[in-house]
Amino acid sequence: MKLKPGRVESYIHEKLEKEKLHFVLLDPDDVLPEEASKIARMCEEVGADAIMVGGSTGAEGEVLDEVVRAIKEGSSLPVILFPGSHGGITRYADAIFFMSLLNSRNPFFITGAQALGAFTVKRYGIEPIPMAYLIIEPGETVGWVGDAKPIPRHKPKIAAAYALAGQYLGMRLVYLEAGSGAPEHVPPEMIRVVKSVIDVPLIVGGGIRSGEQAKTVVKAGADIIVTGTAIEKAGSLEEARRKLEGLIKGVKR
Repeated sequence: MKLKPGRVESYIHEKLEKEKLHFVLLDPDDVLPEEASKIARMCEEVGADAIMVGGSTGAEGEVLDEVVRAIKEGSSLPVILFPGSHGGITRYADAIFFMSLLNSRNPFFITGAQALGAFTVKRYGIEPIPMAYLIIEPGETVGWVGDAKPIPRHKPKIAAAYALAGQYLGMRLVYLEAGSGAPEHVPPEMIRVVKSVIDVPLIVGGGIRSGEQAKTVVKAGADIIVTGTAIEKAGSLEEARRKLEGLIKGVKR
């Protein structure tokens, strides 16, 4: 599906009217451009809905440019930036999750990086999609880099309070993040409680490695799931395809 400028958020909402969605996250620090292009093509063939690009470290500059350009050459899926900071922006993407890490201890990750990156987003003409980003225990690398105070797994109402505050602040998506490579995904009870209080789409990522886990997360209330490590760490493209097919079955069935 070829996208017109400014159409990514509408694309997401239109697809959500029919089904739950699966986004694949690629970290430019972990994949070469040629690999990213092949993975993106495979993602489109198997039925993923978008490619997110970003990472906590090293995902900026020329490396980011080359990976995003390669993805665009290999696939027509929307490419959405998922920046770790204001350096994670490239003119070649379709959109950017313009997110605030609401439970960071450091104001830089709540509004500082956003202010530093805002003019670049405007200059490049990238579609900004405002998002409330919440780190759930254990948080992994992104929690450490973002100086987060991770929300305890057994405290779903804290996550719900932050999520609702994000919506009231005007953010149009909420993302619950357990961290890339987390041993467990966000607890289903937390997903249910958060989903019960917000009116915007809910994204859940981190620790989702199988179709059954994806099914559990979607059944609990997630509108969009994000997987990255399970695909990037596959030993071959064929193995990545099998894993992705299983994950998408869990999301779509």
